[in-house]
Amino acid sequence: MLFVFSFLTLLAFTSQAKEPKEMYWEDLVPEGFVVPPAELNHSFNMTQAQPNAPLKEELNGEFVKIPGFVVPLEGDAETITEFLLVPYFGACVHVPPPPSNQIVYVKFSEGVPIDNLYDAIWVTGTLSTEGWQGDIASVGYRLAGLEVSAFEG
Repeated sequence: MLFVFSFLTLLAFTSQAKEPKEMYWEDLVPEGFVVPPAELNHSFNMTQAQPNAPLKEELNGEFVKIPGFVVPLEGDAETITEFLLVPYFGACVHVPPPPSNQIVYVKFSEGVPIDNLYDAIWVTGTLSTEGWQGDIASVGYRLAGLEVSAFEG
């Protein structure tokens, strides 16, 4: 009888497990804000054009899943613990950083493997509107990372 009760309790928790809200980059932008197109900058001026772009405050605390590309910040040869998630390859490295509302600072308590920096990934975790400031960009959103998976559009 105890086994059946335990099984039913586990089943109830499993069915109530919260699925992340699947989001895309346009979902991070308040209505009326226009994201400028990314352009290669041959002058080597990597200044971020919109370091204080408006955020969607209602996303604070949301459990989300968002795709993007990794700009590594902290880690070793095997795993990464901190990175910037950006909407297109080369952002913050080969082209000036996008607006701050188009960059997510991601931190994992344990390192996660990133197999290929050229490939897009999904990142799942809890989103925050608490910004982050680094040497290469101002960031509008933070994400407490829980999972990384391959992006398959």
